[in-house]
Amino acid sequence: MRKNIVAGNWKMNMDYEQGVSLFSEIVNMVKDEVRGNQEVVVCSPFIHLPALAKLSAPVANVAIGAQNIHQAESGAFTGEISASQVKSTGASYVILGHSERRAYFGETDELLAEKVDAALKHYLKPIFCIGETKEERESGSFFDIIKTQLSKGLFHLSPEAFKSVVLAYEPVWAIGTGLTASPEQAQEVHAFIRKTIAEKYGETIADDTTILYGGSANPSNAQSLFSQPDIDGGLIGGASLKSRDFLQIISVFNA
Repeated sequence: MRKNIVAGNWKMNMDYEQGVSLFSEIVNMVKDEVRGNQEVVVCSPFIHLPALAKLSAPVANVAIGAQNIHQAESGAFTGEISASQVKSTGASYVILGHSERRAYFGETDELLAEKVDAALKHYLKPIFCIGETKEERESGSFFDIIKTQLSKGLFHLSPEAFKSVVLAYEPVWAIGTGLTASPEQAQEVHAFIRKTIAEKYGETIADDTTILYGGSANPSNAQSLFSQPDIDGGLIGGASLKSRDFLQIISVFNA
């Protein structure tokens, strides 16, 4: 049975004190809200990870993640951070393939496959992002784009390794633009993703794979999105920086 996950992506926001304060609020608010097959993940800047991991340790179903790793084990890569370093902080997840990393830092599917391997080697669960641009949506090529991102980034994995991956569909045209895919548009793509996984790994693994929606989900649209049969939660940007908004999204699964 797949998990329902609400993951916050703080991006490059929050200084150290602000981050610890926000996470303390989140932990206190969600500790009685998160139960059963649900998990809350906060993916913060690297500076926060050790402190947040300590705060989350006593709370069931709350986990910490990073927003990136380098593909190498170690070495002369000034300014980078390895999977083993992230794991040593107490983090258990890492976002990989976010559209901002693909667009601004030139991360390719082939590079991301290496990062996925590095993460899994150190028992970090990748939250692997896939999705199309506005131009790809309008041209009708978005299914091909998504299938390519899946195939090149993840389908080299063994069935057992793939079970540790969480997917996040993020229509690039709906990130930071104020636009959001309709529940029907999002469900159509999530169903396609699950079908594509089934073709590679079989129905059981496909049915057990958590697929998040990552395109401007907020308290007003979370209910309609998360009620779709193939949407298992969200990768939340701006709303994860406000504890009450984040709680409202998390609470959708208990409504």
